[in-house]
Amino acid sequence: MSIIQTYFDAFNAGDTNAMMDCLTADVAHHVNEGKIRTGKALFAEFNAHMSRCYRETLTDMVVFVNLDETRAAAEFIVNGTYLATDEGLPEAKGQTYRLPAGSFFTLRDGRIARVTTYYNLADWIAQVS
Repeated sequence: MSIIQTYFDAFNAGDTNAMMDCLTADVAHHVNEGKIRTGKALFAEFNAHMSRCYRETLTDMVVFVNLDETRAAAEFIVNGTYLATDEGLPEAKGQTYRLPAGSFFTLRDGRIARVTTYYNLADWIAQVS
């Protein structure tokens, strides 16, 4: 099983510690509509925030890995529930949403060294408003 599949399986299980095990110590996390966060500590902080505000599972997953296993990409559907109001966004009232998204990865020594995730924020806002 690829490290990417392991990472997403951990995401869907809500196991952020297992997600962290997939990362390099200096992981660069490129957040959609946000700043780049470097290192596992900031990745863990982001995950704690996300777990408080959102409950999400990913379906319809397609993973692509290049031949030398240094780059990867995934396309999926985010199926979520908005649990707690996230600063600067609409008020959370338990709204559900379904959103296409994609992630891109740099791989190093069998671990994820970069995670970049993209989704359409305007689409998400329209669904929860």
